[in-house]
Amino acid sequence: MVPLLLVLLLALLLFGAGFALKALWWVAIVVLVVWLVGFVARSTNATGGRGRWYRW
Repeated sequence: MVPLLLVLLLALLLFGAGFALKALWWVAIVVLVVWLVGFVARSTNATGGRGRWYRW
């Protein structure tokens, strides 16, 4: 009975890790798209030049 429970627990852990990794890939893609849009659509400053679009 214990080996069966260990196998089921391992399968559950691997399923959870796979779901989490897939979700993280989608989050990474969304962040990349937002970054690219912010890079392309940055505003101009008072002198007409393009400034930094980030605030670091």
